[in-house]
Amino acid sequence: MLIFGWQTRVHTLAIITLICGHCGNPAAHALRKVVTKFEFFFIPLFPISTKHYLECTWCGASFPVAKPQIPELLARANAETMGPAQYPQPVAGSPHAQWTQQSAPNTPPTNWQR
Repeated sequence: MLIFGWQTRVHTLAIITLICGHCGNPAAHALRKVVTKFEFFFIPLFPISTKHYLECTWCGASFPVAKPQIPELLARANAETMGPAQYPQPVAGSPHAQWTQQSAPNTPPTNWQR
């Protein structure tokens, strides 16, 4: 009868765009946290080990991450999601300038032809 053991869980903390050290592609990397906990009668009690790694979504390669680098990577991930859009803005007078006009919801721009 088995009354103790360990349980391993993987948590995805962030998705960051980086250049992969294995394949060289600029791809999304998942920052993952692996926590192994001691369990008694299938109840997880306390963590035995915690590890962090980056996993390339393009080639699947994984790279260990040192503990001091984690806050920097999380800040970079937050800057990517909260920062301004990286798309070029249309030039005034161009045919696509109408897309930036503020209008009421579900109302087409005024310069559409019917």
